[in-house]
Amino acid sequence: MDRSWGTEQLKTMTKYFIILFGGLIALSSVAQDRQVVPQLFKDTRVVNGHSVQTSEKSEMKFIISHRFGYVNTGIKELFGLDQSTIRIGLDYGISNRLTVGLGRSSFEKTVDGFLKFNALRQTKGDKAFPVSVTAFASSAMTTIEWKDEERENYFSSRLAYTYQILIARKFSDAFSWQIMPTLVHQNLVPTGEFSNDILAIGSATRLQVSKMISIQTEYYYALPNQLPDNYTNSLSVGVDIETKGHVFQLHLSNSRGMIEKYFVANTTGKWEKGDISMGFNITRDFRLRGRK
Repeated sequence: MDRSWGTEQLKTMTKYFIILFGGLIALSSVAQDRQVVPQLFKDTRVVNGHSVQTSEKSEMKFIISHRFGYVNTGIKELFGLDQSTIRIGLDYGISNRLTVGLGRSSFEKTVDGFLKFNALRQTKGDKAFPVSVTAFASSAMTTIEWKDEERENYFSSRLAYTYQILIARKFSDAFSWQIMPTLVHQNLVPTGEFSNDILAIGSATRLQVSKMISIQTEYYYALPNQLPDNYTNSLSVGVDIETKGHVFQLHLSNSRGMIEKYFVANTTGKWEKGDISMGFNITRDFRLRGRK
């Protein structure tokens, strides 16, 4: 079913998000002179979703994300290794607080882009601020051929949008926690059992176990009565290995999609049934101007 956002709805959502961004930008000046708490998360991604971190100014991130099939497919599919999807992305830091990104996934041949603004930073000292806050907005477009070319297909049916507020706190050098109120809107949904607007609450943690290695968890809870009964919530765990200029992230997840539209609103895998995908992200940082 295609229930595309009308012009007025899109204008209203855009207006509210501009107001939110404006308010956060105004607040961002509050803690400029305070001592910022660094690296709440090791990189800009937790597992599938984004962390509160943004890229540094003039920093380009080249990210290759790979997800295999479910391990319960057995030896015939080499426990999922015969099946794979990939996303290739570029993120760029316009400033230390504002990041833009563009990516392309083989899953439904999807192109996505995003804006990410770190409005507030956790600080310490006499005027400490307890959390970091980042606003995130993205859009995604599928380019796969229509399954039924005989019916009237609309370009708008290819589009989906995501809005998030990422709120994180570093409790110690070893532990950080992030929550992620999330709205995913899909113009096209398969049946009336689906809601076009999916509201979810995400939770992510980071546990530093050594200088180079940390463990991440990520969970998105879709609020009730929005998805069919055979859909479930995304749960992922990962290990980050940090080297000079690279971050390697190894993952297990019941979600195969690597953007919000898929892992928040379209996860069907169940951990208890062995619907677990292995995967990894490889991030390479480049300085396009100046030095750190």
